[in-house]
Amino acid sequence: MLAATVLLAALGGGLALRAVGGDAQPRPTPVQSAPRFDDRGAGTPLELYSPVAFLVECGGGQVLLSQRGEAHIYPASLTKIMTVMLGMEALPDWNAAVRLPSNFQPLYAANASMAGFLPGEEVRVADLFYGALLPSGADACLGIATAVSGSEPAFVERMNRRARELGMEDTHFVNADGLHHPDHYSTAADIALLLDSALQNPAFCRVFTAHSYTTAHSSAHPDGLFLTSTLFDVGIPAQLGGGAILGGKTGYTEEAGLCLATLLQKGDRRYLLVTAGAPGSHQSAPYHVEDALNICQNALPDD
Repeated sequence: MLAATVLLAALGGGLALRAVGGDAQPRPTPVQSAPRFDDRGAGTPLELYSPVAFLVECGGGQVLLSQRGEAHIYPASLTKIMTVMLGMEALPDWNAAVRLPSNFQPLYAANASMAGFLPGEEVRVADLFYGALLPSGADACLGIATAVSGSEPAFVERMNRRARELGMEDTHFVNADGLHHPDHYSTAADIALLLDSALQNPAFCRVFTAHSYTTAHSSAHPDGLFLTSTLFDVGIPAQLGGGAILGGKTGYTEEAGLCLATLLQKGDRRYLLVTAGAPGSHQSAPYHVEDALNICQNALPDD
């Protein structure tokens, strides 16, 4: 097992995540069809840990990379992009209080990622949005689902209806948090389509790109909950070959592997990157983030 501690190192002009101790890390594999725009030339294949990768310009622009982009994946917590997008549409008063369901036992039993809210707690709508996207809280997602539709199953119907409206033809949701279910699936291309739609809302973009957030003070949490982004927690270098990672949503289940949906920028152009199936876990080096760093540095065209 790889140690959880990783170092960001500049190696040979590229960025790599190096695990400290433990077994040898997995090796990335070349993506022969992927463009490469760094100073080593377009003939150098891009190497990725993720077997699934899809890179596209924002706004339905050019697809720059598609490695199994149309293949079915388990989206894990990338599901929460849909949950928060629908929540923001249905719950415009971010200061309104929502009472959470009184039973989190199924989430605890599934070892779901949690923001730290308590069963039955009253939580501001804004705190639910940040709680779902930054620490990937399933408790926050359940709160959004019940506040919008009265129950998670009713909310899931809304999720699938919106997926069809967006043209996500290879997507089907079973829950609001992305916990594994064999009938809960999507594709990298569909997730990119979803994220492109969600980011058209400036409020969603603000939460999606946040590094940290503190919830409102309450009797349950007198100092509030300090929430941090699971993406930015690993440390993102400021210089990435002229590009930047502006925000993202991580995901992981044993069946899905490490997944990531990110918003990238180089010059005046913005891009969406979705990867899935990278080896590792919450305890390993973040190979999905390594892929995002690699693509941001080496696979974004100059203006």
